[in-house]
Amino acid sequence: LDHRISNHHFEEDELLEVNHKRKVGKTQKYSLGTIFVNSDYLLTAFSKFDDKNRAFLTMPDYLAFLINFWDKVNRIYAQKSVSVPIFGSGITRIKEHKNISDEDLLKIMLWTFRISEMRFKFPAKLTIVIHKDKIDKINLLDIKSARNGL
Repeated sequence: LDHRISNHHFEEDELLEVNHKRKVGKTQKYSLGTIFVNSDYLLTAFSKFDDKNRAFLTMPDYLAFLINFWDKVNRIYAQKSVSVPIFGSGITRIKEHKNISDEDLLKIMLWTFRISEMRFKFPAKLTIVIHKDKIDKINLLDIKSARNGL
């Protein structure tokens, strides 16, 4: 997999600098939202790393990631189904928003997807997978009513 990624021809704006100071892990940096397709899986650049090798994002980074990710998904997978988790609900830290709920993350994801899908004639079909331990913490009726403009 490492070999395939390193030999993949990414777009010019997707490759950033190489972090030679990083002692553990990969050193090539990618723009947030960059996608590498591996069989049926999408691998994406989702976070930045601090000097202690911990993943983090700011809220503007999170929004930029989502918009870039949806744009790339819609270009690659027009009219196809794509399933993703709730991005940011795991171990990634969103600075200044440490206690953001999965429901709020889901609302942000849906909002940015709707913005992105408006720009495409044939957008991808999105499924967001919610972990069984988190489903009771999300008001799906509220999510649905937001979609219907209620």
